[in-house]
Amino acid sequence: MAKAPALPAGFELPLEPRIPRIGSIDQVGVEERAAALARRSIKRDAKVWALELAVRMMDLTTLEGADTPGKVAALATKGIRPDPADRTVPSVAAICVYPNLVATAATRVRGTGVKVASVATGFPSGQTPTQIKIAEVREVVDLGADEVDMVIDRGAFLSGRYAKVYDEIVQVKEACGDAHLKVILETGELGTYDNVRRASLLAMAAGADFIKTSTGKLPSAATLPVTLVMLEAIRDVHEETGRRVGMKPAGGIRTAKQAIQYLVQLHETLGVEWLTPDLYRLGASSLLNDVLMQLRKEKTGHYQNLDYFTID
Repeated sequence: MAKAPALPAGFELPLEPRIPRIGSIDQVGVEERAAALARRSIKRDAKVWALELAVRMMDLTTLEGADTPGKVAALATKGIRPDPADRTVPSVAAICVYPNLVATAATRVRGTGVKVASVATGFPSGQTPTQIKIAEVREVVDLGADEVDMVIDRGAFLSGRYAKVYDEIVQVKEACGDAHLKVILETGELGTYDNVRRASLLAMAAGADFIKTSTGKLPSAATLPVTLVMLEAIRDVHEETGRRVGMKPAGGIRTAKQAIQYLVQLHETLGVEWLTPDLYRLGASSLLNDVLMQLRKEKTGHYQNLDYFTID
């Protein structure tokens, strides 16, 4: 059992008893469990339900330097009605954009139930001063963001400055006001499953509404084993404190088959209570079209060409 890090100053939350028992992750066990769950199959009726749930859980995302108001407006339109030929297909959960395009997205989705999420806090590196991070969060909320996706300072975390990471999350959460906070760990830079669990617990202790795997800007994005480690941390927090924290795997989830694998893992680890967009999201930029194709196939018996769907 690995020795836990020193408790950051100011830990007075209900999670405090959990922190000293971070422990070590059984790498072989986690990877075997994730692989076993990925082999589960779903029959037709359940598959349609799962695919439509995946759509309802999507944060439809564009985070490119060439993003324009027109592109964001078009993406929001698609998020509201993903398949104009099939009105039974639900809307996505949220549209995720850069801060300067929040107002455009908010105007387009107003009255639809689709949320607006904005990355913040020096995305994707997190290497900006804390006061600038806080100002950016307040700005995106003022512009109309319902959700804020912040990145932790991985440099601080990896050098053992856990209190700095914790304090920044606390301040960002306060700056969010009524907006929900998703804390991005950027697990590909954390190095070990032990660090992923430690960062997950730290983020939840600091007030995260969701914990999120990745920015999507690195080759190493969401994986099933990493997501399982984070889900088990969420489960442990819930068992000890009664608090429900959401989960968002992001980056590298491109096919309907992958989306279903993540949903099976969620169901088997946290149960039916987490099968809702309020507690689980899929970060997606290219996933939606493949899910729409599979839905058409399941409903009609025929595959639909990708040319029938807009390119995001």
